[in-house]
This record gives sequence, structure tokens and C-alpha cells, in this order.
Amino acid sequence: MDAILSGQLLAAALVTGALYALTALGLNLVYGTMRLLNVAHGDLVMIGAYVAFWAFSFAALSPLLSLIGAGALAALLGAALYYGLFQRMFDGSRAAQRLEANSLLLFFGVSVILQNVAALQFSGTPRGFQYLSDVYRLGNVALTGNRIAAFAVAIVLCFGILAFLRFHVVGLAIKALIQRRDAAAVVGVDIERVQLLTICVGFATAAIAGSLVSMTEQISPFMGFPFTIAAFVVIILGGLGNITGGIAAGFLLGALETYGVAVTSSAYRSILIYGIFVLILLVRPQGLLGGRRIVR
Repeated sequence: MDAILSGQLLAAALVTGALYALTALGLNLVYGTMRLLNVAHGDLVMIGAYVAFWAFSFAALSPLLSLIGAGALAALLGAALYYGLFQRMFDGSRAAQRLEANSLLLFFGVSVILQNVAALQFSGTPRGFQYLSDVYRLGNVALTGNRIAAFAVAIVLCFGILAFLRFHVVGLAIKALIQRRDAAAVVGVDIERVQLLTICVGFATAAIAGSLVSMTEQISPFMGFPFTIAAFVVIILGGLGNITGGIAAGFLLGALETYGVAVTSSAYRSILIYGIFVLILLVRPQGLLGGRRIVR
């Protein structure tokens, strides 16, 4: 019981929750504005992790700097997919009616391609590097520098995006598009521009999360799927389109996973995540923190 109530577990839950919140934030933005079910979202985490790994390996570049390049690369991929695959689907009324189902299949194909290209280029061998691995202590809590840095960057980005959505005119346009797409068009919101910006930001945040993850654990071409599932669990918990609720749900999932593993064992990690996912869909499909689809 003392171990369960320790500050060490709380700190671990906060770090995990911050990374989950940042990862799911992009998925929530993309789904909220365009109704695209991005099952390749975790593979963007993988791309960011490999960018950080190779930048550190070849140029000794800090992952805290290379995450900018990772985000830019993912944003370019998002723009290419938007113009190459999805723009014409938004233009056609019949295709738009099947948008969610079509996007699920398209992103599944993108996921398979990204995983296999990474495996062919880098092999399936897990890789890792040490960065900011010194241990810092605060009372009875011990954390490595890389976990502290990952937590700080994730928190700054999450709340920075929240502030952008609340106070910037483009952020307000994104919120309007999430809440009422038709009404947003009526009041003059440039729908195409907002959609392009959102998919770029959504992809970039996932890749940045991957850069942060690479500092704390090994990476591989197939590491993305668990992050995809975790991101979907988070946005289901928080309510689809509820950005603030999604960030809170990221910390909730981090706590449930951390404390659940502490009570059971690490072998139950996937069972806990999938179990929470199924339970929420059955009991409260609108999310624990969501009612109607809103953005705060």
C-alpha cells in the first residue's frame, strides 16, 4: 500500500499521462474538424522517434531540438495526404457521406506502408539511445532528466495549443469547425485552410510526442500501434472533439495504466488499456468527460 501511495508512482503517472495527452491531442483535432479516423496516428509517433534517434546518432543533436524537424516532416506528410487523398473526398458529396469509413481504410493502408518502409530501411531491431539519463531526486521521488524534459515539453505544448484555440482567431475558427461545420462555413470560415492547418498540427504533435518518447524507451517500426490505441482511448474518455477533456483524459489514462500495472504486473498493461476502451464504449460512448460534442 505504501508503494501505491508513493510520490514515485504519481510522478510516473504524470509523465505517462502528459505523453498520452499530447499524442491524442492531434488525433482529436483531426477527427473533430474532418471526421477522419486516423488509425495511422501511432505511426506518426514512430516517425518522430526515428527522426530523433538518427539526428542524435549522426549529428549528436538533442531530441529537444530535432523534435522541430520531426514535427515539420510529419506536417508535410499531413499536407501531402490532405491534397493527395482527402481534399477530393470533401469536394464530392457522395464521398463525404462515407468519409469516416473511407478514411479508416485509407489510413490503415498508410499505416501498413509506413511500418514496412521503416522496417525495410531500419530493420525491425529495437533501437535506443541515452540522453539526459542522470537521475534527479525531489524528496522520495526520483526521475531521470529525460522524463522531466518530456513532461515539461508535453505540458507546454498541450496548454499552448489550448491557449491558441481559445484566444487566437485561427484557433477560434478551428473550434467553430469542430462544433458546427455548416455554421462555420456560413460565417465565412475558410474551411479548406483550417482543415489543412489542423491536419498539419495534428500530425506534427504526434511526431513531437514520438521524439519525446524516444528519450525514455526503445523504438521500432512497429511501436506505433499501442499509441494509436491509447490515443483512441483518450479521446473516447474525454469525449470526441472535447480538446480540454481529451487532455484531462490523457492524464487519467496515464494514472489508470501506471497504478493498474503497479497493482497487477506489466503483463496486464495491454489488457488494462483495451479493457478501459471496451468498457467506456459499452457504458458511456460519449466519454466520461464529454456529453455532446463540444470544444472548451
